[in-house]
Amino acid sequence: MARRLVDLSHEIEAGLVTYPGLPAPVVSDFMTREGSQGHFAPGTTFHIARIELVANTGTYVDSPFHRYAGGADLAALPLERLADVDGVVIDAPGGRAIGAEAFAGRELRGKAVLVRTGWDRYWRTPRYADGHPFLTRASVDLLVAAAPALVGIDSLNIDDTADLARPAHTGLLGAGIPVAEHLCNLHALPPAGFRLHCVPVKFRGVGTFPVRAYAVVG
Repeated sequence: MARRLVDLSHEIEAGLVTYPGLPAPVVSDFMTREGSQGHFAPGTTFHIARIELVANTGTYVDSPFHRYAGGADLAALPLERLADVDGVVIDAPGGRAIGAEAFAGRELRGKAVLVRTGWDRYWRTPRYADGHPFLTRASVDLLVAAAPALVGIDSLNIDDTADLARPAHTGLLGAGIPVAEHLCNLHALPPAGFRLHCVPVKFRGVGTFPVRAYAVVG
């Protein structure tokens, strides 16, 4: 099989609203090309952007610190959970509450488990935040017992946002399992046999940050 790369990330740009109630990124110039002309040789110019954004923007990874004050932050996440991880796709289209039966019979230990709901088709529309799919408590209990490297989903939130206890974040991050949210293009992946990469910036004291998630297939 020919090797191919599949981009699993949404683009980020100024004004993008990822999650209702959170501010959109603001992108401005720290150094313009025109303003840099006096600092370098003639014809040599540079641009440096200034970016203001909340960590939960675009496609991102949550570390345990996102939920737990004493949990591992982004800088403490082991690369073994984020880079070159054997991946599996769990197909769960058509329903809101994704139960444990969706994961039955699959080998999950040490793998990047990506839940494909198809909800990414509503990205940047009002529908995206209305009635999104999520993992039930039973499915979270199964995943914690199965000990995957990472769990991701192509929807607004891995939890039902009406459940203020946030059982999926609580259970997975409590077990040291990073969570990837707002993935996309999972339909382009096979059920298994690919390697996932989704490494955030090595940021101390921060629990969540955008990633360029992608899969290597073949």
